[in-house]
Amino acid sequence: MTTTAPYAPSKAFRLASVAALLIGIACYLIGLFNAQMALNEKGYYLIALLYGLFSAVSLQKCIRDRQEQIPTSNIYYLLSLASTLLAVVLLVFALWRAELLLSEKGFYGIAFLMSLYAAIAVQKNVRDSQSVTETVSSPNTQVHEGEE
Repeated sequence: MTTTAPYAPSKAFRLASVAALLIGIACYLIGLFNAQMALNEKGYYLIALLYGLFSAVSLQKCIRDRQEQIPTSNIYYLLSLASTLLAVVLLVFALWRAELLLSEKGFYGIAFLMSLYAAIAVQKNVRDSQSVTETVSSPNTQVHEGEE
């Protein structure tokens, strides 16, 4: 494992990340609930969001494991990358073909991307906090709190 000075994410950044995740998911779900579309369409958009969140967090974890020299298989990395790209492509294609106003399409796209970004930020904060906790338990280690 590489030895770098650990930086704990600031409390403000941790709270902002969680707030962005909750707001993004809530906006997306409220938009789906209020949408005038068939139930199977709503289900498609819900699954696209859940698939995107899972694959983005999985990709972030895989990349972080590789940075910390934790063994990760190439196939898992490629599947995570392909899944993340596929989730975005599936949503873009569905929005392109949907009979929605342009403003609604933009709303779903922005809420989706905001949720993906926030999920990655929350996962990163969890990993950073865990690495700082592990590092603090070893002697002669300085921990710096800073913003990302």
